[in-house]
Amino acid sequence: MNYIPVSQLGERPLISILSTIFHELPDGVISGAGADDCAVIDINESSYLVVTTDMLHRMTDFPKQMSPWQIGWMSAAVNLSDIAAMGARPTGLLAAIGLPRDTDVSFVEEIARGMRDCTRKYDTAVIGGDIDTHDELTICGTALGTVSKGELLTRKGARVGDKVCVTGYAGSAGVALYALENGIDVPDSVLKALLQPMPRIREAMELASLGHVTSMMDTSDGIAMSLYDLSKASGVGFRLQEKALPLQPEVEELVSFDRVTLNSMSLYTGGDFELIFTVRPEGIEEVLNLGNISMIGEVLPQERSISIQKSDGTVLQVERKGYEQLKIADNT
Repeated sequence: MNYIPVSQLGERPLISILSTIFHELPDGVISGAGADDCAVIDINESSYLVVTTDMLHRMTDFPKQMSPWQIGWMSAAVNLSDIAAMGARPTGLLAAIGLPRDTDVSFVEEIARGMRDCTRKYDTAVIGGDIDTHDELTICGTALGTVSKGELLTRKGARVGDKVCVTGYAGSAGVALYALENGIDVPDSVLKALLQPMPRIREAMELASLGHVTSMMDTSDGIAMSLYDLSKASGVGFRLQEKALPLQPEVEELVSFDRVTLNSMSLYTGGDFELIFTVRPEGIEEVLNLGNISMIGEVLPQERSISIQKSDGTVLQVERKGYEQLKIADNT
């Protein structure tokens, strides 16, 4: 057997391999490993249970400027964002925490308070977990949620002619991380996008209730990578409009960044935890009226691939890159 390091393969190809091993599903499991943001379990005549898990590490996921409270908030938020991507209401969070032996107790208490405050904001709670010894701080969260069977949203379902939309702003977390790493001053409102992301639970549930959304996921790995995931699941292509990418006003005002760089960051940097989704044309006005949503493109046949039209009319290919675990290069 040939030796292939996981860093050469990358996160998504490895998930595909593992998903073929875990492909057998017990009765009642509608969607399993690798298929979506959450596993989906049939629990009664009217509802599904959705379940997700996410692991975070001190070295790779928490900027050194993060307070322990923010580490706790982030650890809860990343899991709740996956629940939002299914249009579901969160019902609880389990947290397994690996700690170096010399970790100060007060540091752990602040992490716990951050988790508590994040889950409390979204009307749920930390309901259990585990503590273990680890070489570096490692937090693995497992979130649960429920959704009406008629309102479940998945990555599969986009159709040619649908409109592509996102919540909030694009690239703010990426700009904030770049600024921190390069000593550039940015407003607290920009830093907050990175250090205290806000899962779009309310927006997702409102979108699901309207019945116009055909596919959805979060943008935690970047808009470009998310579009490639949606393309694979739905068998479609996409055309974006560069001028429609929503940039935070405070980001646009930063003199340290030119527009070309900001547009690139809005596509390829992760950490925003917004929602990207497709909408039937007849429902787009009602969706946009919810607020905090931008229409950024449309769904095309798969052979048209994924592209972006620039302000001068030039059409360019959107690269398949973004934040991806395990990869040594191209993590933006």
